[in-house]
Amino acid sequence: MVGKGSVNHNSRKFKAANVDGSRTERNIDYCNEDIKTVYHELFDSALERYNAKQTRDDRRIENYYEKIRSGKQEKPFHELILQIGDKDNMGATTENGELAKTVLDEYYQGFQERNPSLRVFSAHLHMDEATPHLHIDFVPFTTGSKRGLDTRVSLKQALAALGFKGGTRGMTEWNQWVQAEKQALAEIMERHGIEWEQKGTHEKHLSVLDFEKKQRAEEVEQLNVEIESAKMDLRTVEKQLNQTVPKLKSAEKLVQDFPEDVDKLLPEAGTLESAKSYREKKAVPVLEKAVRLIKSLYHSVLDLQAENRELRAKFDRKENSYVRVSEHNKKLLKENVELRQSAKEYEKIKGFLGKEKTEEILCQKKKVQKSL
Repeated sequence: MVGKGSVNHNSRKFKAANVDGSRTERNIDYCNEDIKTVYHELFDSALERYNAKQTRDDRRIENYYEKIRSGKQEKPFHELILQIGDKDNMGATTENGELAKTVLDEYYQGFQERNPSLRVFSAHLHMDEATPHLHIDFVPFTTGSKRGLDTRVSLKQALAALGFKGGTRGMTEWNQWVQAEKQALAEIMERHGIEWEQKGTHEKHLSVLDFEKKQRAEEVEQLNVEIESAKMDLRTVEKQLNQTVPKLKSAEKLVQDFPEDVDKLLPEAGTLESAKSYREKKAVPVLEKAVRLIKSLYHSVLDLQAENRELRAKFDRKENSYVRVSEHNKKLLKENVELRQSAKEYEKIKGFLGKEKTEEILCQKKKVQKSL
């Protein structure tokens, strides 16, 4: 689970009513650094670079920790709490409780290596409450940022650096990461002979089919949003392409201002007019105008060609994206129909055999599949 985080409680600077002080010495305190010191370590260099670029005093940041703490975009730190079983099957004073402690300790030893963009500053394994559990407090950060400090606090970007990105409403980046960490814990549990009974989340229990239907429905909804976005992008690109037409017509008008007969470009010389006078007063101005026109047309054509190529490429990308998303949407809709049909058949079987017998058959099938 995710907690608000209470470093003082985790380090036992104060003890809650559910803490047995006689067992506190069995706790493991992995680290307990001052968070402000950690902020200086992580962000001082980036803060100095950021402030050096500012031309206005009101844009400078004096204390990055206080800015994050008092702001609304990011939390100063996040806390993860892990526990295996409960007081009935993994009680802290039992042999199983010691096993849970061993597993949680092994899990923590690999946490920072798995998650280099989550800077752990406080971590404690508690054995003085009903069930062994582990608190890990960390600061998520990203480097190479183009916005604000080049190294800054960002949970989303920190998880993206770990490979968790592009989340949906039903499976956010955070949820993806939590599932991965649960799997890492489950693998350690398995090595110690503990099987993970996956009871799902805090949501009302769903059968496997119902859960898959819910996930597919959420994916379809998200894809519908993406399709509408792709349609809007297509219309925008088409509009931009259409805006190049007046520019082409303007260039065409410039050409039409000059006669097709080249002889008509230069006026006739006047009677007794000298060659020098004719050149300076009549020929040169006309030729200069022609040169300006040619240069203007040349650059206009180059600009329009580049703009057209760019817009055409953008149009093609959006069109391909639209087709791809539409096809995926059709696939999901078809899969949703199949899942609904499977759910109906499942309900019929459950009604015929009874809920307990049906669940027993499904459990046996899962065990067979797991052993293959």
